[in-house]
Formats: sequence, C-alpha cells, structure tokens
Amino acid sequence: MKEFKPVKEGKVREIYDNGDSLIMVATDRISAFDVILKNKIEKKGAVLTQMSKFWFNYTKDIVANHMISTDVKDMPEFFHQPEFTGNSMLCKKLTMIPIECIVRGYITGSGWASYKENGTVCGISLPEGLKECDKLPEPIYTPSTKAEIGDHDENIDFERSVEVLEKEFPGHGQEYAEKIRDYTIALYKKCADYALTRGIIIADTKFEFGLDENGEVVLADEMLTPDSSRFWPQEGYKPGQSQPSFDKQFVRDWLKANPDSDYKLPEDVIDKTIAKYKEAYKLLTGHELEA
Repeated sequence: MKEFKPVKEGKVREIYDNGDSLIMVATDRISAFDVILKNKIEKKGAVLTQMSKFWFNYTKDIVANHMISTDVKDMPEFFHQPEFTGNSMLCKKLTMIPIECIVRGYITGSGWASYKENGTVCGISLPEGLKECDKLPEPIYTPSTKAEIGDHDENIDFERSVEVLEKEFPGHGQEYAEKIRDYTIALYKKCADYALTRGIIIADTKFEFGLDENGEVVLADEMLTPDSSRFWPQEGYKPGQSQPSFDKQFVRDWLKANPDSDYKLPEDVIDKTIAKYKEAYKLLTGHELEA
C-alpha cells in the first residue's frame, strides 16, 4: 500500500497530493484567534466535510466547486483507514485565489467593533443607529488577505483586492475580483435564505475560490461550516446583544473568559462544542451525522 504524507497542513486541514487531484482531510483540530488549540474535538472534521458536501451540492447551480467525492472508496487504499472516513474529500486541483471572501449579513464581531468606532465596516459606510447583531439592509462583502499560520488576516477593501489579484494574475485582477465578490454575495443569499427555513441565521461566513485549468473561477476549501461561519438560532434572536451560537464562537467566548487557559479546553467545553456542531449539521441538512 502506498503511503501518503500531507503536502500542506493548515490550522485544521491536511492536503494530500493524488496526482491529478487532491485529498483534503478535515482534522479534529480546532483553532481560535489564529492559534491551534491543544485539544481535539472528536468528529469535528467529519462535520466540516459533510456539511461542506451538503452546501457544495446545494449551490452548484451558482458556481462550480472543487468536490469530486467524499467516499474513501474513490480514493487510494491508504485513505480506507478509519481516521479518514467521513472527513476526507477528493478535490480538483486549482490555482487558489489569495483572497478570503467574507460576507456579512448581520453586524457582529469585529464588524460591530468597527461600526461603533466610526460607523463603517471595512471602509463601507452603514446606516446610523444599528444595534449589535442587527440585520444589515443588504449583505456586505469585506474581503481579507490570507495569512500564514500564526499571522492575522488583513481586512482590505474591494479596490485593494483588485490590486492584489492584478499582481497575482496580470490582466485579470478586476475580472476575478468582481467574480468572487458576486459569487460570494449570491452564495450567501441563497444559503442564508435556506438556513432561515431550518431555524438558523447565518450571520456571516467566508468562502475561498480557485481557478481551474481553463481559468474558470471555482468554489473551494470548506463551505458554510461552523468553523467558517457564525450560526445563530433564529428562535430567541434579539438584536442589541450577543447571540447564542452553533459555531466556535462558544470556544472563543470561553477563551476570552479564561485568559490563563494556555489554549487548552476543559472536557465539558469540548463536549458542548461538538454537540453544537452536530446540532447545526442536523438542523441544516435534516440528517444526523453518520457514525
């Protein structure tokens, strides 16, 4: 049996080269504030992969995505081991676009902090009088640069994203910047509307895109998972305060309240975290996470 080693490791994902394709494995690691925590959250990787699979299928009418299969039978024998079942995705190889495509439908987090300071979010002026967690009149696109592990992403405006992409893809900066912005807004609107029918508010999220061999923009990485999004229960939603969540905001809040934790979570926080991830998965997909 041929052995595989990751060609790239991120905070959560490991990427394996499979010749003309890639295998992306979502581990059970969890990160917060750009730091990998010392604990693992069992089954978290499976939630991320299976939820991405659900959304990729749901949105393929808007933009093509990189998913080929999540069945390890379609992958080399090495990936037939239990630790790869459910959390691995066979993907198309792409040239990644070096922009994180963030879309905000509600004002919270760093956006709320910025709004309180000067009435803007990432240079976008917003109406006066908004309360924390208010729904925005229209979703806003606030891209950022993609940082290496240990560094912080940098929020940029649309014009700066054009400059970054023109440097990376000469002659195509404006075209690609517009495409990824428009896809980001369209994906968010479709999925946020659907999530409301399942009792979940998607407050904000981020997408990543790449280019295929024909230069076409393709949706990549993960999609609308509890790691990349803020999910709030619709029941009990009340602007003017922070909201309970189904995502890793729960972990962030615990870390803020326990600054001496050295990024190690107690067992009860681990248990509550995976329970929230699984609950979000069930609400959004209508299915329990497969064992």
